[in-house]
Amino acid sequence: MGNDLKFEVADNIMNKSNDGVNVVDKRGVLIYVNQASADYAGYRIDEMVGNHITKYYPQAVLLKVLEDRQPILEKRIHYVKNKRYVVNSYPYYMDGEFSGAFSIFRSIKEIDELNKKIKYLELQLELNSVVEDVPSMIGKGGSLSEVIKRARRTVGSLGGPRHSIIIGESGTGKTMVANMIYNYAKEIGVISQDAPYIEINCAQFTNSDIAAVEIFGSEEGAYTGSKRKKGLFEQANGGILFLDEAHALEHYQNLLLKVIETGKIRRIGGSKEHRVDVIVIAASTRNLKDELLPELYQRLAQYEIYLPSLSERDMREKNELLEYFIMKYQEAVKNLHEIDYKVVIEDDAREILLNAYYPRNIRQMRDVINFSIDSASPLIDDINRDKEIITRVGIDDLPFELIGKDNGKNSKRIDKTIERMINAYHSDGMGARKISKELKHKGYEIEYYQVAYFLKKNKA
Repeated sequence: MGNDLKFEVADNIMNKSNDGVNVVDKRGVLIYVNQASADYAGYRIDEMVGNHITKYYPQAVLLKVLEDRQPILEKRIHYVKNKRYVVNSYPYYMDGEFSGAFSIFRSIKEIDELNKKIKYLELQLELNSVVEDVPSMIGKGGSLSEVIKRARRTVGSLGGPRHSIIIGESGTGKTMVANMIYNYAKEIGVISQDAPYIEINCAQFTNSDIAAVEIFGSEEGAYTGSKRKKGLFEQANGGILFLDEAHALEHYQNLLLKVIETGKIRRIGGSKEHRVDVIVIAASTRNLKDELLPELYQRLAQYEIYLPSLSERDMREKNELLEYFIMKYQEAVKNLHEIDYKVVIEDDAREILLNAYYPRNIRQMRDVINFSIDSASPLIDDINRDKEIITRVGIDDLPFELIGKDNGKNSKRIDKTIERMINAYHSDGMGARKISKELKHKGYEIEYYQVAYFLKKNKA
């Protein structure tokens, strides 16, 4: 095969590659460029060949190779237009004489985007992690003081650990209390330090049959395709089993009652009994007294723990929760991105966040705060990591649905009549505070920050 034919074959191969290839002589002049490199640079191949490489790649790594005659491997560089590449550069020799250098490189845009997604997921996991330690429980000296006492008594009373029920609306912290009971039981030696803690949401399954198999286990042949399987009761032996949304067990409540009364479990479809020693914590957003068998409720509700909704907690505790979630966001950014980060909530936005109605309680408040900070924050690519970043969260950064719904038990909705009045007053040159004052004179309890939010949301 002649040299021209060999070159044509090699050139065809190189032009099918997703990696860019540049070859220069000793002066840095391009003598070969493949299609991928030309596409990266935004030129045609014939325009590039014969010109110095810095015309197209100002930070070309192979310039260093020309100087030192040593290969440079896996070098990440920045290129114009914020493109980033990973580059391998080598010297080349012809007839034993140094003749130039070549680079093989590829864009790491996809890798960078994947890393950003991973960082984002890590941030969300950090922000949404469950608070397990009692000192971090906002309201431990107020609305939650009785909750904590009763929770400790479930495992710390002289009569021995008891089963218990936790009642509360969605997002009030039932999982947090169950975790606290588990940690306290380990602390006082009721269970061992390596005792299991098993949690399951019984309502996550499409029907109660599937939930029962997960909880009680199954034997081979119990149903079509079934295999011998340990249930969560057996896995929780010696520790705690937390059954969230326990009402979803429906007609399997008798099995749960039998395990609690006898300390023995029989897998679905099985005849052999297995002894278990498990503390059961049942929880629900419903009133379990109306949902469970009377005998089962009686056995579980020796200690019933009621968690107050967010609307039942005072403004001091709400403000502590707000500050806690801000702190968690700042710490997460510091841990993941090594950035000194400070969040400032402007007064109007703070009043809205504190007075808003959150049907899903603390969990929803946390998510709204995180969303608002996200909206106000700069992008990672736009920041200077060498100085403290300050983000100010204003009314424009809050989700629109916060105002306009029932914003607490005593709040007044901004209905169409009030909207027209606000717009009329605003057209007369009134600001939010004065409009609020006029509305209150007419019997409408609309706070100034609600007016300000409405005006900003509806501005042209």
